[in-house]
Amino acid sequence: MTLRLHNTLTRTKEDFVPLDPANVRMYVCGPTVYDYAHIGNARPVIVFDVLYRLLRHLYPGEGTAPDGSRVTYVRNITDVDDKINARAAEEGVSIRELTEKTARQFHEDIAALGVLSPTVEPRATEHIAEMIAMIEELLKAGHAYPAEGHVLFDVSSKPDYGKLARRSLDEMIAGARVDPAPYKRNPTDFVLWKPSDAATPGWDSPWGRGRPGWHLECSAMSNKYLGETFDIHGGGIDLVFPHHENEIAQSEGAHHNHPLARYWLHNGHLQVEGAKMSKSLGNFVTIHDLLKDWPGRVLRLQMLMTHYRQPIDWTAWATEQASIALDSFQHATRIAHKEYGVISTGVLSALCDDLNTPLVLSELHRLANDARSGNYQAACDLKVTCEFLGLNLTGVSLQQILRRQRGDDIDDAEISRAIETRLAARKAKDFKESDRIRDELLAKGIVLKDNKDGTTTWEVKR
Repeated sequence: MTLRLHNTLTRTKEDFVPLDPANVRMYVCGPTVYDYAHIGNARPVIVFDVLYRLLRHLYPGEGTAPDGSRVTYVRNITDVDDKINARAAEEGVSIRELTEKTARQFHEDIAALGVLSPTVEPRATEHIAEMIAMIEELLKAGHAYPAEGHVLFDVSSKPDYGKLARRSLDEMIAGARVDPAPYKRNPTDFVLWKPSDAATPGWDSPWGRGRPGWHLECSAMSNKYLGETFDIHGGGIDLVFPHHENEIAQSEGAHHNHPLARYWLHNGHLQVEGAKMSKSLGNFVTIHDLLKDWPGRVLRLQMLMTHYRQPIDWTAWATEQASIALDSFQHATRIAHKEYGVISTGVLSALCDDLNTPLVLSELHRLANDARSGNYQAACDLKVTCEFLGLNLTGVSLQQILRRQRGDDIDDAEISRAIETRLAARKAKDFKESDRIRDELLAKGIVLKDNKDGTTTWEVKR
């Protein structure tokens, strides 16, 4: 089965051919850890987790990746940044204390979303030496220059600068928030190293005490763990310019123009209830807050309902639809055993077509319908396929979630016990007791449905 991916660099869908099938290499820009991650941050985490799972399936067995597999996935943590410095000063803590706490929150939140750990998760502050070494290479190659305690990348030294964003220099100047510093040779020159005062975190360097520029961090870390050229670089569409454009410029500048990555993948923007997410609009939603009301599997499936390259509108209605779908899958697999199942070829085919997750969802519904019609193999395949996709089919149901949101205190186990007692009463022809239990549950908003096969299901009265 051939994997085809839309390459932002070429603007076409291409067959994926790894540089080294024994070690398929992917880098994805990770979080800047100074606050709870918002739901927009979750999109690339989930999207590229699905791709990571697919690559591990397509390239199984032993390889030369650090963990002995055939796929290396690097997702960094940015733990030195001006926003981090400002928040640490505001809270009166060190940047390490702040970033440790926030990174821990991030890991807890995305673990609830069913996300696998990357092969390597480097922290920027632990790779300052590699960043300084890369700056020195850029200076030797004539791509960088020192100025007033800074070191800047000279954009004019790279004639193809802008090839990822496909913008002219004038367009990039107009579209970027350019710092009009007098020490710059060109308005679009960007910082590789900047000075730190006594109150700002910094490291010793040949250019004085300072700290790295954000773009440099990813170039240095990807080079250390994946080499000068690797297979896939991913991130949000907002990173194409300037972040990824600058990564390309400095990495290629330091490595004799060897390409940084062969395939560039970018997920689309996310808005909330039809508007751009903003604290001022009151629609700024964190993963942490959503997890108070919904299981992570619901949020994960909701994210996959939209193709990764398309914009997504995050709505409460869509969250409920995702939960309903998962309830359906959970019900369809209630007697299935994963040892008898296989990953759906329809799902794999859809994923190999540039991660076509809406088609994946259609395939899951088809399997669920077949399972409910008595196809045991479909039920087992659905169970295995959902697990492969990171969708946990255990835990609380939609009904229990809705009750919790309404403030009801009844739980699934209590309902199950009541149903068992009622079924025993019906078997003993004690219909008065059977009706009493039914009416008692109905008063709590629980509607029972007796089936022809002698079983009873239930749902929340809405």
